[in-house]
Amino acid sequence: MKIVTYNVNGLRPRISQHGSLLKLLNSLHSDIICFQETKLSKEELTADLIMAEGYESFFSCTCTSGIGRTGYSGVATFCRVNSAFSSKEVALPVAAEEGFTGLLEQSRRSNTRKKDFPLEVSAKVECLLEGTTKEELLKVDSEGRCVITDHGHFVLFNIYGPRAEHDDKERTQFKLTFFNVLQKRWGAFLSQGKRVFVVGDLNIAPAAIDRCDADPKFEENQFRKWLRSLLVERGGPFFDVFRSKHPERTEAYTCWSQRTGAEEFNFGSRIDHILIAGPCLHQDHDMQGHNIIDCHVTECDILTEFKRWKPENTPRWKGGRSIKLEGSDHVPVYVILSELPDLPEHSTPSLAARYVPRIHGFQQTIATLLSKRQVAAKVKNHGCSQLSDENATMGSWDDNSTRSLDYCSVSGSPSIENIPTSNQQCDDISPSINEQSAGIANEAEEETVRVKLRGGTTKPIPPQYMKTTKKAKLGSSSQRTLRSYFQKKPNPSVDVDCGNSDISHGQEDITRQNEYSLLTKELNAPNGDPVVNNENNSFQKNELDLSPSIRHQGDVNACSSSQEDKYSVALFEWQRIQQLMDKHKTVPLCKGHNEPCVSRVVKKPGPNLGRRFYVCGRAEGPSSNPETNCGFFEWAASKSGQKRR
Repeated sequence: MKIVTYNVNGLRPRISQHGSLLKLLNSLHSDIICFQETKLSKEELTADLIMAEGYESFFSCTCTSGIGRTGYSGVATFCRVNSAFSSKEVALPVAAEEGFTGLLEQSRRSNTRKKDFPLEVSAKVECLLEGTTKEELLKVDSEGRCVITDHGHFVLFNIYGPRAEHDDKERTQFKLTFFNVLQKRWGAFLSQGKRVFVVGDLNIAPAAIDRCDADPKFEENQFRKWLRSLLVERGGPFFDVFRSKHPERTEAYTCWSQRTGAEEFNFGSRIDHILIAGPCLHQDHDMQGHNIIDCHVTECDILTEFKRWKPENTPRWKGGRSIKLEGSDHVPVYVILSELPDLPEHSTPSLAARYVPRIHGFQQTIATLLSKRQVAAKVKNHGCSQLSDENATMGSWDDNSTRSLDYCSVSGSPSIENIPTSNQQCDDISPSINEQSAGIANEAEEETVRVKLRGGTTKPIPPQYMKTTKKAKLGSSSQRTLRSYFQKKPNPSVDVDCGNSDISHGQEDITRQNEYSLLTKELNAPNGDPVVNNENNSFQKNELDLSPSIRHQGDVNACSSSQEDKYSVALFEWQRIQQLMDKHKTVPLCKGHNEPCVSRVVKKPGPNLGRRFYVCGRAEGPSSNPETNCGFFEWAASKSGQKRR
């Protein structure tokens, strides 16, 4: 049996990379495949993402609403089996759980019943409550970081450990709680005499040999100390399977920084682990000298062929910086086990994806079938022969601003010409229709729509703008067609207000360009305040391509803004252009290689959030290699002309 753990850094991109989920799974040639960081929410689970022929899958997704946590993390265990029912295969689990505590399912039931539904921890996990509240346990399970499958001969934990910066107290405490709960749960299985396999991305590199940045000040990290205390060489119950087979191998890393291109020089860390605890399966009377590693583990290694960067790739400083490499920032780790006897006949546990209603749908009843026929009859009586949840759009027409439904349109939003005069009511068609019609209010006062102009006169809206005007008034719940996203939307407000509805679009563009030319002359006049007026930053007017934002500002200002407003808009755009030019002309050279640096922005919360800086453009690597990043750093000037510090 072969077991693989792989942080995929998003299951969707990995499936896209290989062509399908089945091809991705088959590329790993394994019986049990444990994915971490799937980045899928419950609402995103579809058959093409979690179902593959010949595999049974078990998922845990993020269901918390914390900032930056939606659609984050997530784990999935895929088991390759010949039969999902009455199987003797070890790969098919006899039981499965999402999370550590069983509180997730109770929480979902409480949300559908009443909010004060009591959360109860089962007797088998009561030990988790020692020093931990039910709310903390539920929070640990809600980030989709654990799936437990019982394979008879062993219990498998598929784990995605939390990441926490050393100065982030909240996440550090969460990480402590997570591993404390994990240790208590696997301890309960070990006390029952079961074997425990813990696989996944723990986000912990236990020893200096497992890290490229073996900094002594991080050597005493509490999580590293905790993980080392669990290993056999320090008296713990677990074998680090890779280190047991390769105790002296250096630079055996499984993860590299995406931001610095560190995998080019194999400058990473080993944070993806396979840990095994418990006795071997032999039933000999004399068990001395027997252990699960020597008796059942035949091979364990890192699948470095899954690395994103290959020797034939272009180096970062020779044009490869802009090339996006396919693959995860992690690589898989595998273990091969032998002499595992078959299990008694069993079938797939209820947690399997094959039983998720949203994937395969709910079973219809006679009552629901009859109700659908009744709805169809009502639709037909109201003149809507075709209606579905996917393509039906509803509209309303009411002079008194009350919500009433007059007609049903399958093709999209109605035009003014085809609005019925009768006041038919369709409110009883179905609740879903009423939900779609809520928020849609189309207003009109007469058959020919007119607008009031300055001076008190009225003018009809040109026919070419009728539908555009109505679409602009539709509520957010109205359904748009795919074609509407690619149509160029005219701006009738400018033409109507100015009384120039007969001007063509080409004439409007010429007028706006002439106005902008006058603004440029004003800016460079002797009494003006020229913004770009030096040898390095000067350029010809005809080289400037007006952006859509400038054109839009021109439309608005042409009729409703004063000359000062026009000047302010143009001045702002000139300053923006100058800043872009300054940024490209003042990129510093790194001191180590005399090459142009790359700019980055601080994303970590703090006083420097959003501030730009420059670093060496080469990939990160060991300091002993002169070809790697030289460590150059320089803050970018916050304003034009400001000296860098």
